[in-house]
Amino acid sequence: MLFVTPRIQIPFDEFEFTYVRSSGPGGQNVNKVNSKAVLRWPVTVSPSLPADVRARFLARFHNKVTGDGELVISSQRYRDQGRNNQDCLDKVKEMLLEVAKAPTVRRATKPSKGSKVRRLASKKIRSSTKQGRRDKPTGDDE
Repeated sequence: MLFVTPRIQIPFDEFEFTYVRSSGPGGQNVNKVNSKAVLRWPVTVSPSLPADVRARFLARFHNKVTGDGELVISSQRYRDQGRNNQDCLDKVKEMLLEVAKAPTVRRATKPSKGSKVRRLASKKIRSSTKQGRRDKPTGDDE
């Protein structure tokens, strides 16, 4: 059971793991061992995921979900299958934690009377400063 939050717990039988050969360095071992783990999870039909979390998940991670509604995560960070398996599960857990809590809705507020007065006062000061910089004809130039 992948425990994300008390509300979100996903049984391991919903995940499907496949293994392929890792790319990159590894010496002779790399050509013999299938250590890269690829996790597939049908996110759109998973009964373990609440509907609101599923909607946020699909909106946030739509690029990692296939057309069939499966999440595809791979890991080849480590040189053995078990650690790559756990790394895939950790990635899924982080993704779910990111969308588990509903975003707080911003409440529009009005500026206070004091802040309006201070803003207008600073504008008047700035205006008078700029007014003083203008060239005023003195009549001596002619």
